[in-house]
Amino acid sequence: MSDSSCLFCKIAAGTIPADLVHADERLVAFHDIGPQAPVHVLVVPREHIASLEEASERHADLLGALLLVAREIAREQGLSERGYRTVINTGADGGQTVQHLHLHLLGGRALEWPPG
Repeated sequence: MSDSSCLFCKIAAGTIPADLVHADERLVAFHDIGPQAPVHVLVVPREHIASLEEASERHADLLGALLLVAREIAREQGLSERGYRTVINTGADGGQTVQHLHLHLLGGRALEWPPG
């Protein structure tokens, strides 16, 4: 199920172009248009789920796939040896700006902690 007004649903459907690095029946991944690191990829479920808070037990396999696809992309992008970060922002205080569950994959430079 998708939301016709959702930016990430439109990207997943192919109606808005994106620089895709992965696409399968459940997930798409693309380069962020405002990268915060040399590699900044978003991994997005095709199904519209507003946030991690909205995910349910029936999404357990999908959530696992989200992490495994991020790991595979990190390997393909040459990030595995030095490391990378995965982030899921949830809600306004968590920094979520698009109301569609997505995972940020960041790498290619040393990342500071705490993040902000």
